[in-house]
Amino acid sequence: MTWQRGRETVDRLLEMRELERVQPSEAVADRLLSDARAHLASADSIVATDAPGALQLAYDAARKACTALLATQGLRPTTSGGHVAVQTAIEEQFNGPSGVQSFARFSRLRRRRAASEYPADMTTPTVDVDEARSGIDVATQIVDDADRLLRSGRLTVFGP
Repeated sequence: MTWQRGRETVDRLLEMRELERVQPSEAVADRLLSDARAHLASADSIVATDAPGALQLAYDAARKACTALLATQGLRPTTSGGHVAVQTAIEEQFNGPSGVQSFARFSRLRRRRAASEYPADMTTPTVDVDEARSGIDVATQIVDDADRLLRSGRLTVFGP
């Protein structure tokens, strides 16, 4: 049995070469989740002294957790698809009434991280401690939800 939810969107991302098929790998997924948990611990340890860095680490943790789901399905973002392809694939497959609600918050976290890393000008607000802590909370929920989904046995390879 292959995964079907979000099929049209994932097929489009594959056709546009924003995602590519790879060998499905629980080992890669476990490695990415381990990295994500380490990023969260690091973010928590620096949030008071480096709020923008903590937000960056929190975002990376969430992204790696989402990428772990794709790895289990035999999917990987390409250079041209990047972080947006991860967001799109995760939202289409796992959000909604029967999905996991925390993944809907990944988009906002991604956009805020991008604004922080690539400010348009001096009026772009910097990340403060409260915002970084909120980002860590969101990322923690995403990592936990991705881990639960991976361990549930419901996630299958995204087939042809």
